[in-house]
Amino acid sequence: MADIIPLTNSRRKNKKQEKRKHTTMCKSGFHRWKIWKEKQFDVKEGKLVTVYVCERCGEKKVKAL
Repeated sequence: MADIIPLTNSRRKNKKQEKRKHTTMCKSGFHRWKIWKEKQFDVKEGKLVTVYVCERCGEKKVKAL
């Protein structure tokens, strides 16, 4: 009997899914927020702020204390 060869390569499919996983998560609104400690003071308003940066896409979010 002959060996059955699958038509799709599962390894290649998994690699493509891993590449797209990070961008699709952020597009869906599921960011991975991390506190950015370099900027903690807002000069224009004179307030302490917390700056969050998404680890995947680099989007920034600011919250005033």
